[in-house]
Amino acid sequence: AQAGLYYHYGVPKYPLKEKMFGNFKHHIDYPESIILKGFGDVFHCPHSRHTEVRREDIEKVDDLIVVAVSNEAGVHLVSDRTQRQFFLFGHWEYDRETLAKEYFRDKEKGLPIQIPYSYFPDDDPENKPIFNWSCSANLLYSNWLNYCIYQKTPYDLNELEPLGTAQ
Repeated sequence: AQAGLYYHYGVPKYPLKEKMFGNFKHHIDYPESIILKGFGDVFHCPHSRHTEVRREDIEKVDDLIVVAVSNEAGVHLVSDRTQRQFFLFGHWEYDRETLAKEYFRDKEKGLPIQIPYSYFPDDDPENKPIFNWSCSANLLYSNWLNYCIYQKTPYDLNELEPLGTAQ
């Protein structure tokens, strides 16, 4: 997503002081977005990254919309105004154990790693991780396929308008 925003729109990325790592709460900033149709007021998604994009840089680009954010993890989902391009910064594809495996791997290597935010109950790595993002992940991908691909793609692909001109 960060590479895509830079390539298409020149939005830079910035290194973080420490790894953004955990299971974060998010909220919708752009309720008109079709990709989050049916979402509740708050949803969770894991993040694991060493860099970020900043909202102020995204908002300088007229063609981009910040769709969802986290108070802790920052920008989570960005789209272009046609809602044909989406840039997703979290990892909804992760299963219950993915962050745990990453945590234990990095710890075993002696790398500086904190316990994943809001992931292990009581911040105890001996506890079974909290897995509360799968329903949102399934809804996002279902919405993307239905509203963004199926309903916006003409039968004759010659009729498909180039990005930046579609309505």
